[in-house]
This record gives sequence, C-alpha cells and structure tokens, in this order.
Amino acid sequence: MNEAHGETVSPEPRDRFIPLRKSDIVGGLVAEGRLDDVQQAGLGQFARMLGAIFHHQYFEELDRLREAYFYFDPEVDPKACGVANDREAAYRRLSEEFVRVLTEANFVEITHDEIARAFGEHALVRVKIKAPVEDYRDVRMFRRGRHQETIDIPAWFGLRKRPLEIEVYDDVVMMVATKSDDATPAGSRKALGSARRRKQKIRGGAVLFKYFRHIARGDLEALFPNVRVVMSLSDHFTLGVPALVGGVPILLKLASTMTVLFVVAGFYLGLNGTMRDNDVEQALAALSGLFALGAFMLRQWGNFHRQSLIHQKQLTDNIYYRNVNNNSGIFNYIIGEAEEQDWKEVLLAYYGLLTAAEPLTREALVARIEGLLTQLFGVSAAFEIDDALARLRRLNLLDETGGCLSVPPLPDALARLEGDWKELLLTP
Repeated sequence: MNEAHGETVSPEPRDRFIPLRKSDIVGGLVAEGRLDDVQQAGLGQFARMLGAIFHHQYFEELDRLREAYFYFDPEVDPKACGVANDREAAYRRLSEEFVRVLTEANFVEITHDEIARAFGEHALVRVKIKAPVEDYRDVRMFRRGRHQETIDIPAWFGLRKRPLEIEVYDDVVMMVATKSDDATPAGSRKALGSARRRKQKIRGGAVLFKYFRHIARGDLEALFPNVRVVMSLSDHFTLGVPALVGGVPILLKLASTMTVLFVVAGFYLGLNGTMRDNDVEQALAALSGLFALGAFMLRQWGNFHRQSLIHQKQLTDNIYYRNVNNNSGIFNYIIGEAEEQDWKEVLLAYYGLLTAAEPLTREALVARIEGLLTQLFGVSAAFEIDDALARLRRLNLLDETGGCLSVPPLPDALARLEGDWKELLLTP
C-alpha cells in the first residue's frame, strides 16, 4: 500500500499474460539444464500432447461461442436468424461465455472509472472527439499487457514539440451491445429507431466485438463505433478570428450602400419614381460587396469542413491500422490465445514441480515459476496458479499431500496424457 496526499492507494496488480512463444518456453526450460537428454525429449513430447488435448477441448469452446453469438451477429440477416426465445437469457449467455474465454486468455476488464479517466486524456489522437455512448445498451472493454511509451506532441500551435509519457495497452477487446428497437417507447420508436439505425448502420439489438492492438489509454474513446470529431475551442478560435477580422469591414461597407441598392431596385420595379445619377454605381458596388461576402462565407465554411476532415482522417488513420479483427472473426483468435495461455501455465506448473527437489506448497510453486519467467525470459508476470492446478487435476497429473504438490515423472505423465487423448478421440 502506498500513501500519497493522505490517501491510501493500492498498487495495481500485475498482468497474468505470458508474452512468450511456445517454442521459446520449451527451449528456455531445456536450456536451464535440469533435464537429461531423455527427459528433454520427453518434455518436448509432453508439450506436443498437451497442446493437442487443449486444442481439441477448445474447439468445443469455439462452437459454443459461435452458437451464443448467432442471434446478435450484425452480419447475419435478422430474417435468417429469427428471434431468440429469451433474448435476455441469450445475451447473458453470450456475455458470460465471451468474458470467460477472455479471462482464460489472461485479459482483464477495464473498469468504468479507468475508462472515464481515459476520456479526459489525449495521446496519439490529438483531436476532440465525442462517443455516442447513449446509443448503446452496454459497452465493456478488456485489455492484456501494457507498457509505457514516450511520444512527442505538438505545443505552441505546432511550432514546438514536447515529450509525453503515455500508458499503452498491448491488446484491447471491446464488446458493444446496441439498444434493441423494443427498448424505445412505442410512440417514438419508429422515428428514433430509423434515425438510430441510419446513424449506426447496424440493426438494433446487435452486439459488436472489436479487437485492437497497441492502444494508448487516452485513445480508448476513439475506439467507439460512430465516434465523431468535435471542433475544439482552439479550432473555433483559429477559424473564427480571421472570419471576424475579414467579415466586419465587408459588413460595414455593405451597411452604407444597401439602402442605395434598395432604391435602385425599387426604381426598376416601379415602386420608386426618383433615382440620383450615382445611385447605379453605388448599387453595383453594393452587389459586388454582396458577392464578396458570399464568397468569404463559402471560403470560411470550406475551411471549417477542411479542418474537420483533417481531424477525422487523423482519427481514422490511428484506429484503422490498429484494428486486428471484428465480430465473429475475433473468436478464432481469442480461443487460440486462451488455449495457448492455458498450455503455458500448465507446462510451467508441471515443469516447476517436476524439477523441484521435494514437493512444493502453492506459494513456493508460484515463486518458483515467476522466478523462472524472470531469470530465463526476462518476463515479469503474476502466475495464475489456480487455473494451472485445476487443469493438472483434470488431467490426473497432480498429487497433493499435506498441502504440498507434486507431479508424476515424465514417462508416467505421457502415459496418462495418451490415455486422455484416446478417450477424446473415442468420445462421440
């Protein structure tokens, strides 16, 4: 616990994400030198069989996730998918299934307080934006991995740059549920529903999934669908002052000649019977002033929209190149990530117990594995011991006596995995 300004602040928990390739982990464990040649070959075979079993199990997870998403997929024709018997229950099932898979892939949910704090920040997207959060039923964001970066941002109207340290999330997944048409009151449902669909370009009640990479915390608001650029106070000042300086003289000049223009117009329309000799010249000058004012207003309108398009392009470019996948397309990726993270945790837990001189307690095993990650790979991560031990128990690879944990030797473990694999293949 840290104390700052009289308040007690809890340190943020470390990420559980293990950002290593499978081959790097196996190679690093072998390189530690605790296994002989036979055991090294056995560890490689153990890793392959473990991966095959997890891949088979997670294939069923993928089917369940796709089935739960069927009624909410915006890319599926509503007439083809029909209506779920209990839409609320179907939505809860989709949310629970999706969050569970993300948790197994070592994602953590970004709290609403953190999102609200991020909305007040600016990082790579240096424009003022507005996200239509009122158009959505629910918005949830999840992150995995984070690091600090230093970027240069413009200062003094772009004449100078200053460094800014920002927090960047390695992976961000967003779940956005749109409001159902049924949620709109009957009296205004037709008008508001059509306006919202026209604005969102997706059907009511759909759920969007979006996957991004390398997103600064201050740019979370820019990830929302239908986000729009809002001209900031400095933009209004930059465009408004020249408009005021250039437009006032034209208006003053027109004020003194507009009466003459009306007199000449009235004379030719038969409403006025007298006209002085120089009235025509002054009327032509007034018309020239009107054309000049119109041209000036068109130019300022064009400058305003040009600046807005520049900001919109900056926003679009920043998000476009960081978008990895959308909707059902992300399921394969996150299922694969969950499968891989489970594989890494189980393999590290098994190796930590296999190479220990004696059975270890849970705390000692966590310290052993976190030490391996730091010493062999330079990775600082909070090891997820509960999931790893639960997996080892289901595979019949864990023995616990008096609070101390141990695993069978490699030949016995391989035999048990082979039996599990045959059972999986024979299960209808």
